[in-house]
Amino acid sequence: MSHMDDKIKELEAKRAEALKGGGEKRIEAQHDKGKLTARERIHFLLDEGSFEETGMLVTHRSTDFGLDKQKVLGDGVVTGYGTVEGRLVYVFAQDFTVMGGSLAEAHAEKIVKLMDLAMQNGAPVFGLNDSGGARIQEGVVSLGGYADIFYRNTRASGVIPQISAVMGPCAGGAVYSPALTDFVAMVEKSSYMFVTGPNVVKTVTHEEVSSEELGGAQAHASKSGVTHFAYENEIACLNGLRQLISYIPQNCEEEPPKLPYEPEDEARPALNELIPENPNQPYDIREVINGTVDADSFLEVHRDFAQNIVVGFARLGGRSIGVVANQPAYLAGVLDIDSSTKGARFVRFCDSFNIPLLVLEDVPGFLPGTDQEWNAIITNGAKLLYAFSEATVPRITVITRKAYGGAYDVMNSKHIGADLNYAWPSAEIAVMGPKGAAEIIFRKEIKNAEDPEAKLAEKEAEYGELFANPYRAAARGYVDEVIRPDQTREKLIKSFRMLENKVDTLPRKKHGNIPL
Repeated sequence: MSHMDDKIKELEAKRAEALKGGGEKRIEAQHDKGKLTARERIHFLLDEGSFEETGMLVTHRSTDFGLDKQKVLGDGVVTGYGTVEGRLVYVFAQDFTVMGGSLAEAHAEKIVKLMDLAMQNGAPVFGLNDSGGARIQEGVVSLGGYADIFYRNTRASGVIPQISAVMGPCAGGAVYSPALTDFVAMVEKSSYMFVTGPNVVKTVTHEEVSSEELGGAQAHASKSGVTHFAYENEIACLNGLRQLISYIPQNCEEEPPKLPYEPEDEARPALNELIPENPNQPYDIREVINGTVDADSFLEVHRDFAQNIVVGFARLGGRSIGVVANQPAYLAGVLDIDSSTKGARFVRFCDSFNIPLLVLEDVPGFLPGTDQEWNAIITNGAKLLYAFSEATVPRITVITRKAYGGAYDVMNSKHIGADLNYAWPSAEIAVMGPKGAAEIIFRKEIKNAEDPEAKLAEKEAEYGELFANPYRAAARGYVDEVIRPDQTREKLIKSFRMLENKVDTLPRKKHGNIPL
């Protein structure tokens, strides 16, 4: 046997050892918890046979506290590249079966090198997080490794898509890397995120809370908004990530993916029946979205958080678009702190990656109350205003019903740079609703009338006839056209096609100062 044959045998043995990861018993333990291993996750995320691993033979360097006796190839993280539907992506998956997936110097270096490659080659990064946190035995070196990753997350923001899946524990400083990425997905009952765990919370605040209640998938999907997607199991999560990336370009220099589309009859008569006759009666804006975009193409983001605004990706004539829509079925569609920040974050992502924006507007204003004012609705509402104002992608608004007060300005009005604004005949564009306006404008007349209630109703109707319609705004050019609801899809397809070569640049500056 030649010397080269011996070396090849040695290499194959090392590869086999690395592929075993934490050993068969610990892999079985992972399966017993209902969790996949790091390599299984990569297998289900990427196209069959496309994964090419990097850093397989890397080991940790510390020898303190007995670490010299438990060196495992790969150091608790699997890194590499492959394809999703034929498109290049980079992926790292932390391996909880190796020292709890704890992050240390070599572990962090593998992730950092992967992110550098992704930036240099303009392709998305997927991070599959499953880690007990910093490796305590390596001390400050572990903390430095986290900071190196955070720095790359920040530098890559807006340049390449970054998508995180939390598939196990993610605590302490580890949570900030997913928080810096564009989208976060979690798995119900097997993943959790928090800065301080239940034991620390109990010690400091005397609150009794479980890991699931404190930082589980549902808590972050509905209460904090930290996670954008919550899935019932890991396979559903990985399939969801594959679906998500199908709407997003490789990097900030490319256009979003297009699917082949053959024009057909684009009229949607069902849209004519959606708006109730009573202007105070709710309806589900998702019916408008699904009736307008390509069939089964709407992927909602942040579904369970700030439900008074609906955001997500869809396709229109095969083109990828971002949708931002007020939801009359929840809090009457008002804007509040959470909905403003949710909408602003999504608008800024779409603008970063050249994804056109469709805004469906039915907003009676901002939510009143001391809770909102004392928690800075002014600053938070300004975030959505800022996000739309700085966006240079094609932007189209359709006013379906109410567009009142400052919220009319904020929701992608012509005054803050929208390219085209359409209104349905049911649109009401005014400073406030007819009743409130009549009470202010005609206060004296109503007060002095023999029948104040009848006078109020009369003046309310008078104001409504004059202002609660889209035609005064159209006469001013604030609305480009008043259209029948069933025309909406056809108009939007033509309009986005017309705007696809739009060029707009912001004033020269280092960066703006969004009201954080």
